Amino acid sequence: MAMKITPLHDRVVVRRKDEEETTAGGIVLPGSAKEKPNQGEVVAVGPGTYQDSGERRPLSVKVGDQVIFGKYADSNTVQDDSEELIIMREEEIYATVD
Repeated sequence: MAMKITPLHDRVVVRRKDEEETTAGGIVLPGSAKEKPNQGEVVAVGPGTYQDSGERRPLSVKVGDQVIFGKYADSNTVQDDSEELIIMREEEIYATVD
């Protein structure tokens, strides 16, 4: 059963990009040697944070964006069916990829 995750404030839910099985040179990596990719797709975004003026500042990313995030951003992971989702703050996202 899939769960519906709705992030709060400035949090974003990201589906990590599939791990690479081989190196660029064609060497197959065993499971323990694989490094988790730091790229993924945004699957949900929070409503944003309130500024001192009381106005809500919306997030810069949107659902469907391909993003690059920090190496240690996966400390807040959730297992949903067969995939792992990462819940992170918007500030942990470094860039979007076109």
